Amino acid sequence: MTLKTLSQYGPHFQVKVIHSLLKNKKFLLNIRDVIIPSYFENQAHQWLVKETLQYFDEFHSTPTLDFLKIEVKKLDNDVLKTAIVDQLKEVYKMVNDDQEYVEQEFQNFCKNQALKSALLQSVDLLQDGMFDDIRFTIDNALKAGQDKNIGHEYIKDVESRYKEEDRHVIPTPWPIINDKLMGGLGGGDFGLIFGSPGGGKSWTLVALGAHAIKLGLNVVHYTLELSEGYIGKRYDAHFINKPVNEVHLHKEKINNYLENLKGTLTIKEYAPGEASITTIEGHLQKMTDLGYPADMILIDYVDLLKSNTSVKDEKEKLDNTYVATKALARNHNVPVWSVSQVNRAGAKDDVIEGDKAAGSYNKIMITDFCMSLSRLPQDKINGTGRFFLMKNRYGMDGMTYYADVDVATGHIEMDETPRELPEPSTQPPPVFANEKTEHDRKQLSQHYDKFFTNKANPS
Repeated sequence: MTLKTLSQYGPHFQVKVIHSLLKNKKFLLNIRDVIIPSYFENQAHQWLVKETLQYFDEFHSTPTLDFLKIEVKKLDNDVLKTAIVDQLKEVYKMVNDDQEYVEQEFQNFCKNQALKSALLQSVDLLQDGMFDDIRFTIDNALKAGQDKNIGHEYIKDVESRYKEEDRHVIPTPWPIINDKLMGGLGGGDFGLIFGSPGGGKSWTLVALGAHAIKLGLNVVHYTLELSEGYIGKRYDAHFINKPVNEVHLHKEKINNYLENLKGTLTIKEYAPGEASITTIEGHLQKMTDLGYPADMILIDYVDLLKSNTSVKDEKEKLDNTYVATKALARNHNVPVWSVSQVNRAGAKDDVIEGDKAAGSYNKIMITDFCMSLSRLPQDKINGTGRFFLMKNRYGMDGMTYYADVDVATGHIEMDETPRELPEPSTQPPPVFANEKTEHDRKQLSQHYDKFFTNKANPS
């Protein structure tokens, strides 16, 4: 970007734009959704643009000179008042013989002005080392002035509504869910699975990803809790139906299975709070450039992403991150799946309903499909659980489905047949590789407590 480029749309060009706004209703109508008064560099121009837009929004027409004269008289700032009057004289005496040029260059003008503003904002962000925020700011600036699409014209676009590709879906591994989703989660959709810690919700993402890979699709799996290698082992376990803590004994079987897979899997690890949706956008662009555009995105999990915004309120940050995730799905036209925690009360429920979402109920409002996985301690022993459909934008919800859940291989079967819960057991639940460290820690703690209790109370 050169200095010439930055100055090309200076005061003279801006006067031409204002002239077009006041004289050409069609032009104003076309650019109403993308023009912003702050794109104009002096206060007089900003005032004229703001008044023009407000008048248009209320009366659906361009303001008259008499209206503007009346409004300018209401101002208390004499200096600004004089500047506006001078600009009005210039605008109305102008003979704009290059209207076509103004219309042609308007998008570039918006992008240019937004970029100049973004560069100024980036100076402060750079000093604070907020590189993701800089990228987010500049990316948004580069999109300025682009939205000229008026939307779906209902009367004219009947055929487009019924094109097969209008909602390209990717089915889940569970026919009973696909039936409720009109085939599966579609491009631009955001699906969310709630569950308690250690309840198997991350395994559901593996099951979803593995199913898509077997269908020949490109899956990108973002992990913010577990390592890339361990997530890879979970996929190995799922594909060859062997416990995850035993897959290292079956490398040949794994290689033979993977040779026949048509789809691809990319696993990308970020530390909690290290990456934002902007970071993921950058990674997805890199994947596209390398010839592996994502067909499905899995994020384990959105709550651990860094917000793109600088707001201090944690709930608002979380809501903004979920909105950004929904936008990610829309922008790439692929389904996005993620998981989230339930609160303490929800972890004790036989069936987890929407009021038990941890952090913010708005998560559910933002998503297109939500279900919960409830697994009590006796479920973990018995290998069972219950899925509850919290929200379904494409059909019915409120149903409970019963499941067999194998957290050693990630195989999950779901149907309407109730599973009887066994009596609570005093025996600890099975320990798998991902749980071993925590299990050992608890065991050591128990031995430690017992030792010092005996020392304090010798017999």
